[in-house]
Amino acid sequence: MVQFVVMALYSALLMAVLVVGAPYWLVRMATSGRYRAGLGQRLGRVSAELCAAVAGRQVVWVHAVSVGEVLAATRLVAELEAALGAGWAIVVSTTTATGQALARERFEAGRVFFYPLDFAWAVRAYLRALQPKMLVLMESELWPRMLVECGRAGIPVAVVNARVSDRSFARGLKMRAVWGKVLGMVGLFLAQSEEDARRLVEMGARAEVVRAIGNLKYDVRAAKASRVAELILEAAAGRPIIVAGSTVERQPDDRLSEDEMMIQAWKGSLRRDLGAVLVLAPRHPERFGSVESVVSEFCYAKASDWVGAKDWPPNPAAGRLEIVLLDTIGDLAAVYGVADVAFVGGSLVKRGGHNPLEPAQFGVPVVMGRSYENFRDIVGKMQDEYAFRGVRDKDDLERVLIELLTDRRQAKAMGERGRAVFEAQSGATGRAVEALVAKVKR
Repeated sequence: MVQFVVMALYSALLMAVLVVGAPYWLVRMATSGRYRAGLGQRLGRVSAELCAAVAGRQVVWVHAVSVGEVLAATRLVAELEAALGAGWAIVVSTTTATGQALARERFEAGRVFFYPLDFAWAVRAYLRALQPKMLVLMESELWPRMLVECGRAGIPVAVVNARVSDRSFARGLKMRAVWGKVLGMVGLFLAQSEEDARRLVEMGARAEVVRAIGNLKYDVRAAKASRVAELILEAAAGRPIIVAGSTVERQPDDRLSEDEMMIQAWKGSLRRDLGAVLVLAPRHPERFGSVESVVSEFCYAKASDWVGAKDWPPNPAAGRLEIVLLDTIGDLAAVYGVADVAFVGGSLVKRGGHNPLEPAQFGVPVVMGRSYENFRDIVGKMQDEYAFRGVRDKDDLERVLIELLTDRRQAKAMGERGRAVFEAQSGATGRAVEALVAKVKR
């Protein structure tokens, strides 16, 4: 009875939030396809293609929120399929449109769909259609209604690559009486680190279902080449390449966005006649336009224009290429592979950072700001091996970029140490698959 009342209040609150925010969302849907994408699926409409993909087979449902989680899930899904055998189907849901696009590239499109809104009718529609033997959530996407409905249907829930950021931990401790009940509905947590495991238990997860197995992102092997990466390398014509990946917008306490800070640091390297080409890869596609306006004063190119170009190089009269705006989805990991130096964004502003392993796996020296809470364990291992350079601000960033571009011996050694960290920490995917198979076949 108590659970019924709590969920009724939760659903009412969620509906109120949607109603109050309806004008905003209607405007965004009218002006941006990103907000219209998958609306029917989010409201519980299960596609015929998805039903056909699972017909006659037992199902494991894997949910990956966005691009990073899809990348981490790619190898997990492949190994889980191999371990379970032909009688099983693995379906993949995402929350964001960018995650959906990448998932459709990585998996058969018919088994990829948008995660439903956390209302009973939407959740139940998918549980009835799929009848999953297990729900696997990547990292930290926990929705109360989904957990309650899985519990009622006897569907075990596992969280893989679980992590707890500083912000989430602080909030979780303050609301332990409530949040602990949510965590208690999860039957298996496979945490990225011992620290994440400890935090989960402190927040209310049952200690007996929490295990630290390592980070699946150590096992992500990016393609060593892509057409976009090849074209960037060709356009650079032997000049050094700086890749600034997953850059984010200005935060309330900042004067500049990371793209603007990166451009200023890059201009400092030009004053040293280093001639570097700068590749800017904004984290969110909706920022592509605003970043383009920032780079418009330079000789720049958009990667999306190159993909379908018949002639190469496009617009040869434009002058010597200075900046590439990477406005395509799914190419960043491979583009890191052609970099001489990589800056990993979300770190010069307070956003918790992004994954430094993506460039490290190629032996590329990694530079980040001081905000890397989301990847503290990974960064800590890289710092221990002197495979990482931290910077305080745009001036410090400029100094470090110039140092790494001029001292190639130091840069190469640092990059190789980063690659060694990446290789030494692999194996979490195999441990996750073993635990999931044991859980689903119990």
